[in-house]
Amino acid sequence: MNARADFAQALLDPERPLPMGLKTWNGSHPAARFAVYRNNVVVSLIDALADSFPVTQALVGEAFFRAMARAYVQNHPPRSRLLATMGQGFPGFVESFTPAASVPYLPDVSRLEIARAQAYHAADAWPVEPEALQQALTDPDLLLSLRLDIHPSVSLVRSPFAIYSLWAAHQGVMDIAEVDPSAPQNALVYRNGLDVETMELSEAVSLFICSLQQGHCLLEAVGTAASHGEFDLATAMGLLLRLQLITHIRTGEKNDHTH
Repeated sequence: MNARADFAQALLDPERPLPMGLKTWNGSHPAARFAVYRNNVVVSLIDALADSFPVTQALVGEAFFRAMARAYVQNHPPRSRLLATMGQGFPGFVESFTPAASVPYLPDVSRLEIARAQAYHAADAWPVEPEALQQALTDPDLLLSLRLDIHPSVSLVRSPFAIYSLWAAHQGVMDIAEVDPSAPQNALVYRNGLDVETMELSEAVSLFICSLQQGHCLLEAVGTAASHGEFDLATAMGLLLRLQLITHIRTGEKNDHTH
């Protein structure tokens, strides 16, 4: 193990021995100084997770969340200088964190929160002109191979729990006492200008958008959506246009783009 890796691992794990060769400029004990530095680093990383997952923290309380976040930091140290990326693996860790098993919706709530963070940092993309989409939809030669690209900020979190309502209750939108956590919900996350928005979607519309994101043609996406409940294509397309989430019209070959 090289000195840099040895230092980094000791920084996050108090059980590891002090890195070799440490010196202090003022004559204080290296172990004491390193312990202070270690604590400051770990606390800063926990604070960053708390900022990214405020609802997750609120659902379990600050003390529990910080203990869970500390375990995550120690087992999954940052791989990037960008703290915004540090929480990408946190939902999976929460799912495997045994003490959190009594709060079964917690992993999906954290998935919703990381989706919001990712939406904020996603690439920009211009929406298609409604006229161009209308022309493509009315051309029978294009319809069979029509594919629609969805804005890079868009993600869908589908859950057997009421993740949207749990999240919305902590935004003051609804009363958490009225939320039934066991009710399945799907949440759409997207960026509107510089603002990240979240809304609840039906299962059918969620599957429709997921299918488009996976590169399936429009007719395939409609078939997938219709097989999982009532689905109205006009309403779904109207939503995507109103939110300006369609960025390219693709026909024929994969790289054939029409704006």
